[in-house]
Amino acid sequence: MNLGVSFDVVISGGRVLDGTGAPPYRADVAIAGDRVAAVGRLDGATAGTVIDATGRFVAPGFVDCHAHGDAVVFDPGVQLAALRQGVTTFVLGQDGLSFAPGSAATVAYASRYFAAVNGELQRDGGRDGEPGSAFGPGPLSVAELLGAYDRAVALNTAYLLPHGTIRYDVMGPSAEPASPGDLAAMLRHVERGLSEGAAGLSSGLEYLPGGYASAEELAALCAPLGGLPYVTHMRAYGERAGVGMAEVVDIAGRSGAAVHVSHLHGPADVLLPLVDEALGKGVDLTFDTYPYLRGNTILAMIVLPPAVPGAEPARALEMIGSGALDDWWPTLATTWPRLTVSHAPGLEWAEGLTIVAAAGRAGVEPAEFCRRLLTETNLEAGVVSARPDEGPLGEESVRRVLRHPSHTGGSDAIYVGGHPHPRGFGAFARFLGRHVRELGDWTWEQAATHLASHPARRFGLTDRGLLRRGFAADVVVFDPAVVGDLATYQEPRRLAEGVDDVLVSGVRVLAGGELTGATPGRALRP
Repeated sequence: MNLGVSFDVVISGGRVLDGTGAPPYRADVAIAGDRVAAVGRLDGATAGTVIDATGRFVAPGFVDCHAHGDAVVFDPGVQLAALRQGVTTFVLGQDGLSFAPGSAATVAYASRYFAAVNGELQRDGGRDGEPGSAFGPGPLSVAELLGAYDRAVALNTAYLLPHGTIRYDVMGPSAEPASPGDLAAMLRHVERGLSEGAAGLSSGLEYLPGGYASAEELAALCAPLGGLPYVTHMRAYGERAGVGMAEVVDIAGRSGAAVHVSHLHGPADVLLPLVDEALGKGVDLTFDTYPYLRGNTILAMIVLPPAVPGAEPARALEMIGSGALDDWWPTLATTWPRLTVSHAPGLEWAEGLTIVAAAGRAGVEPAEFCRRLLTETNLEAGVVSARPDEGPLGEESVRRVLRHPSHTGGSDAIYVGGHPHPRGFGAFARFLGRHVRELGDWTWEQAATHLASHPARRFGLTDRGLLRRGFAADVVVFDPAVVGDLATYQEPRRLAEGVDDVLVSGVRVLAGGELTGATPGRALRP
């Protein structure tokens, strides 16, 4: 590079992980505006900002393929938790449930039903700059939602069309099959949402009302995707993952859509042959998984039988309180010890306790305390759930699954509640610190592929995921000797360490491990 060339930012002295899978190499990275301007030896260049990356890696910003930041991404604490792990993009609209597109009643349903997961969208009052204050009280379109995210937060957001929200907007809580008219109305929602910038279609087939849909319905709604993915929380996981994966393959065969399986978890001996079988049939399949054995979701999804209409809270609560489930609760005796309360509005004293421990403190049986949690929180309670195979065998399964070449990084981050799962604060740092540095499951260059370039391609973000001239300047600088997670199940909100400098669209959003206050995050449209 000739002497005297000037850039906005130069990151000097680091080793570049460019996202192509190439081994790290010594190079400087220059940024002009929101783009990478040069990668190489830039000894004579000057810049308004120079970041010394000596002893550190310089990588493309990581894409969290599965994050539940839909309402809480406006919270600077959530932004800090993500950036401290090198995450520069959240893919939102997961599990078939989010806030758009829909009427005011649909937005209210999605907000209430998934409050323990996505957070509650604040739609009235508030001063400029307060979380959610950009949203009015009426219907909400994908364009309006993306417009509220754009340049309002420190990281990028991409958005999947949530099938369950769309179904509710057309059919309400009905469990009936979609009629031709219903399907046509849902298709109009999908086509408009894609035209407004959605990055795919998501489903949540263990949640309601999405779980009422048939493979035929879902395949029909995939028809307009045009290469963008159908992203699914399958109908079954773990030992029963074959049921879920068979439906995924069916939908892909009917529609020709690319598919992405959310938070693939369970025994590797079950999961990996299913993935390879689908790939062998020509299915364009990827998946995300997080490096933990425990999950986090709404309590109702885990403990209520299918006969309880969770999409109709009043009816569900009437059944819970009427004694109609008295024969059901004893079947959950082995489940109670595996559930830790993460979110319990009005019963915050129980957060961080297992159902068994909380019931003991309340002086009641676990089933009775569960009923109390469901009724007093209006079905909003959330729990962290331990897998039955927790232990060395489960850990080995996690390692084998994330080593698969179709894997992409996803945290399944939930930030709601007083005692959430630590994955929102540590998953990506754990990928790097534990699974690269300590265990060697990936090389550093493989990590950049799994966490940046591979997911960017999957969601159509074609100018991100690589450190290459002309690409968007989402850049993370981290210390390979230090990077790691500190959040635990006991202290889930501890921030990760080892990532101190992050740029989003060429703007420094993290400096010395602290937020700069800049909000250059873009609402990304494929």
